[in-house]
Amino acid sequence: MSRELHVVSAAELALAYAGAKYAVRLDGDALPLRVGQLAQDLEAYWPATRYMFITAWNPASEPHSDGANEAADALLVAELAALGLATQPAWAEDESGRWREPGWVLADPEPATVDRLAQQFGQAAVLVWEHGQPVRLRMMLPRPAGATSCDHTDWLE
Repeated sequence: MSRELHVVSAAELALAYAGAKYAVRLDGDALPLRVGQLAQDLEAYWPATRYMFITAWNPASEPHSDGANEAADALLVAELAALGLATQPAWAEDESGRWREPGWVLADPEPATVDRLAQQFGQAAVLVWEHGQPVRLRMMLPRPAGATSCDHTDWLE
């Protein structure tokens, strides 16, 4: 599987993340998640007030070895357990399916925890949403001048 990602700007990265496919594994089923869409299936089977998708793979959107990514994921899993957050395995992939990263969907993370975890694990973006609301992309970067507006993307202030 190719791990080459060529992104020239934060705006391009946001568009790539917003267009990516996400899914969570729950009771043997893969439940899709898409930025800007409701996550009704997940919310029906795993009720919570708020949700977050995070991965520890490829910090700063720079490709790392599988070994480095697996070590980072183990640290993330330990941190999530220490916080007592309920998790479900998940993944993100590009439209072509050539780029795929495992991650986790969390139930009821505090808003401050969302940003802290994303920054701690070097992620350029995470997904966050409230029950009954569309999935949102949370970019952990300031919005660049001239970035295309997306109704479901939030930028770090």
